Amino acid sequence: MGKGYAEGSAVEERMAALERGDNLDRRLETERPALYGSTEDDPEPHFLGWADELDADALFASGAAWGLKVMGRSPRAS
Repeated sequence: MGKGYAEGSAVEERMAALERGDNLDRRLETERPALYGSTEDDPEPHFLGWADELDADALFASGAAWGLKVMGRSPRAS
């Protein structure tokens, strides 16, 4: 039986990264709040845009979109 995650290759890789001087505090990929919802053109929930660029309340109030939901999404996925 294995000794567990803390004694395996992950620890070895972390030690090698420290020796190389890698910045281990840097996140490899960050998420951005994305707005999902339904529209008349596409009633299935789909990506509408970035939540910090759209006014979800205005979209809903105007009837342009409904079922709005904010979720994290990688900016690379757009």
